[in-house]
Amino acid sequence: MTLNVAEVQPSSRLHRLSLAVAVTIMLACTLYPPLMTAPDGKADHALATALFIAMSVAFVRGVGFIPRRLVWRRMFSGWTCLAALALAGGLKFLH
Repeated sequence: MTLNVAEVQPSSRLHRLSLAVAVTIMLACTLYPPLMTAPDGKADHALATALFIAMSVAFVRGVGFIPRRLVWRRMFSGWTCLAALALAGGLKFLH
């Protein structure tokens, strides 16, 4: 048995908060693309990347998928989504 594989699988159920965050990011980026632009009108790739990472992690967590391997479970956790959202907020605030 490898150490990085969970022995007991946590329950996989729908996480409504994560799913709501993912859908909100998706709709905001789709309906208002200037959200991801710099003040000079060019695309802010760092901000877009942080938002899309947060959206992807929130979708994976929101639909209830919990990976077996510890590294993937940490990568697709709510804390990763929160960190990506904090980074996006910081990047938006700096501009």
